[in-house]
Parts: sequence; C-alpha cells; structure tokens
Amino acid sequence: MAAVGAVMGLGNADFSDLREIKKQLLSVAERSRERGLQHSGKWASELAFALEPLLLSELPPPPALTEEDARDLDAYTLAKSYFDLKEYDRAAYFLRGCKSQKAYFLYMYSRYLSGEKKKDDETVDSLGPLEKGQVKNEALRELRVELSKKHKAQELDGFGLYLYGVVLRKLDLAKEAIDVFVEATHVLPLHWGAWLELCNLITDKEMLKFLSLPDTWMKEFFLAHIYTELQLIEEALQKYQSLIDAGFSKSTYIISQIAVAYHNIRDIDKALSIFNELRKQDPYRIENMDTFSNLLYVRSMKPELSYLAHNLCEIDKYRVETCCVIGESQPFYMFLLCCLQAVGSNFSNRICIQELNWGRKTNINTIWFGELLFYRPNDSRMLVALGECYEKLNQLVEAKKCYWRAYAVGDVEKMALVKLAKLHEQLNESEQAAQCYIKYIQDIYSCGEIVEHLEVSTAFRYLAQYYFKCKLWDEASACAQKCCSFNDTREEGKALLRQILQLPSPVQ
Repeated sequence: MAAVGAVMGLGNADFSDLREIKKQLLSVAERSRERGLQHSGKWASELAFALEPLLLSELPPPPALTEEDARDLDAYTLAKSYFDLKEYDRAAYFLRGCKSQKAYFLYMYSRYLSGEKKKDDETVDSLGPLEKGQVKNEALRELRVELSKKHKAQELDGFGLYLYGVVLRKLDLAKEAIDVFVEATHVLPLHWGAWLELCNLITDKEMLKFLSLPDTWMKEFFLAHIYTELQLIEEALQKYQSLIDAGFSKSTYIISQIAVAYHNIRDIDKALSIFNELRKQDPYRIENMDTFSNLLYVRSMKPELSYLAHNLCEIDKYRVETCCVIGESQPFYMFLLCCLQAVGSNFSNRICIQELNWGRKTNINTIWFGELLFYRPNDSRMLVALGECYEKLNQLVEAKKCYWRAYAVGDVEKMALVKLAKLHEQLNESEQAAQCYIKYIQDIYSCGEIVEHLEVSTAFRYLAQYYFKCKLWDEASACAQKCCSFNDTREEGKALLRQILQLPSPVQ
C-alpha cells in the first residue's frame, strides 16, 4: 500500500457544497437499506438529518435500473421480504442465479448471515472456552472462494468488496482484508460500513500512515473515528471540531463521539455535560448510553443513574445497552444478571463461579460470562470481575490477561494493577509484581488520587521488602519510610529501617 502523507494531516476534503453532500448521504442510505445494511443506512440518514432540508427539485433521483435489475426484480423483492424477517436461507434460495449487483449482494450476504446465525446457535450448546473456539461460520470458506473469483474478474461493486473484506476478516486474513476494505472505500467512498471495518483492523498510528485512502470528505469522519479508537484523543477532537465548523454542528453522531472521546481521557465533567446535551437533542437514543451510565457511576450520581435506567427500560428494556445501564444502577451481582439477560441465548463462554463474595455471599452454580465482554470489551470493572472469576477457577494465566487489559483500557477503580501484582506474588514472579506495584503507585500519585488509597501501603510494603532482598538499600529505605506513613504498615516500615541501619557500611 502506497504511503499517503496527507492521512495524518488536515486533509483536502471539500465541504463547500453541503447540499450535494446531503444528496450523496440520502442516496447511499437508501442503497444500504436495499441491501440489508441497516446500520450503514442509519449512520448516513442521521448525518443527512443534521444538514438543512433539500428542495423537491434537489432530491436525488432513484438509482437507474439495468436490464439485470429488471429481470431479478421479482426474486429480489420476495427475497428481501424474507431477509427482513431473518429467514436468510429462504432468501438465499430464491436469489440463486440472480445476476444484478444488488440481488447478488443480498444472495451472498444472506448466506453469510445464515452462517453467523448457525454459529451462534451452536455456540449456545458449546461446553466451554475450548469448544467455543472450535465453532465456526461454515459458510465463510465457500463465500471466500466465490467472492475471490468475482474480485479477480473485477465484478464486485463497492458493497461486494465490503462483504468480501468482512469474510476475509472473519477468516483472520487481516492483511488481505485491509487491502480489500481500502479498495472498497475507493470504489464506494460513501459507504460508512467499509470505513468502520477498516477502523477495526488498524492497530496503531504507523499502520494508518501507510493506507492509500481516497481523498474524500468521508475520510475526515474515518480519521476522527480511528483517532478515537487509537486513543489519539487530541487529534480526534480537532477533527470533530473541524467537522462541526464545516456544517455538521447538529450531528448527534459527532456529539456522541466527542462525549466518548472525553470519557476516554477521563474528563468526566466535560463528558457528562456533552452527554446531557445529547440526551436533550435525542431523548430516545440508546447508543452510547452505557458509556454515559459509566460516567454517572464513577461520579456516584445514583439518582441520575437510576433515572437513566428507568428511562431506557421504557424505551427498549431488552437492548444490550439498556440492560447494562440497569445493572450498573444495581449492586454488581445484579449488574451481571442484567447483562446476562442482555445477551439472551447468544452465549459463548461458560465459567463456573462458586460462592463469590459480592457484598453478600452468593452461591451461583454456573454463570455464562465471557460473552459479556463482547458487548462491553472496554469495561474495566467487567474485566476485573472476570479476572477474579478466573482466579477462583485457578486459571491464573487468563486472570492475568484480564487484569492487564483492565489496566490498559483505563482502570476506573484502580485495582487491576494491584490484583495483577498479587497474582505475580502468588506465582513467585517477584520482579513482575514489583513492576506492577511501581506502576500502581505512579498512577495513584500522578492523577491526584487520595494517597490513603487502600492498597498504596500494600504496594510500598512489598517494594520495600523486594528492594531489601535485591540489596538495593536506598530504594528499600525510601519505601520503608513511606510505609511509616500508613497505620497498617508503620511497624513493618520501622522494623525494616532498623535492619537497614544495622547493615555494615560499604567499603569505600
């Protein structure tokens, strides 16, 4: 992929004709819905709604029909009705042999979704993590072969390229998927789905620099989104502000993304203010409300959190976000149960939890837990709780992964590193334990937290003993002195200082 220097800059996107942009958005929204791509259609529709209305004479004409479209119209119309009812096999059956681009896409997409549905159904019956990993979408390989032939023959339109990229990604062919998604953005730059899939595959700033992307106004939305995903929050906020200045000040999508960005850098007051404004503009919105509830939880705003939970329950009580918000307004035990309700029968991992102490002693024979992280992969409290479950099961490697990820995504309660350190202690990995305690202390002091945090004394006590064993007397003395500042470690700190004082002086 050729390097493109403008990718990280301001870009040369033209926002001078917002009426033309609105026509493009309305057109791609309709084309997306025709192909069953509801989320892409919704995104384009919401963005179009943020712009001024068009006159009748300005409305985009319906897509021109080809002879193939006309021949496939009956089959497409019938199959689309089945598709909308999630009868994917039935839809695919009636689309066999269709040649038009729209009907062919729906045929392939129906087969893909049928495979995904069967995979989910089989996952419900899986016995645990090992078996879960063996459950695959059996349609993927056939779809890849067929789409690859079409791709080589240059017979795929932008939507077809998008689906081909999805299949490659599902087969863990990330490099090939990236190339195909980039191609899809060139062929059909208005389709947000291709840009979003690309975001999921870009893991760092260096990868982003070498993407050969089309010079289109859609790229600005992509860059703002990927900057947020890569935690380049300052760059993301600059992009979103530029988009607001360009004419998208009424976009609830942009407003929500800005709120999420401030949440990610822990500017809680700013994020709360923006979410409250978003709620006024879009009071029935459910997307991102789990992030909003997390902010309310951190601020201990229990009445507001309870009101949000009640309000969302009235809108759609079975949405995943709603169940997470309801659970977050309850003790953590209820939080888990509500999340389990959210995932319904689409479970993919079973973890046995015996007599875990959450506020009260609760004997739970079996909780299906792993799938929760699919819905809230960056929830540090969920990750810590899952790590604790793995500890109970003596699956310490998995527990360490959970604690480390909880720290990496922004540990709300600042306990992940302590738990990780204690695990390293348990495994006699003293150096790793020391490093975790050092990071923990640095985090506590750098963010202005109250230094009487429960585990600060524990960290200094361990480090004092660790440095003493390593014969690093100055470091041991410094940590022992810190121990003297806490009631629970004062005597141990004094005792260690006495030992250090009794050591023979080094030979000069």
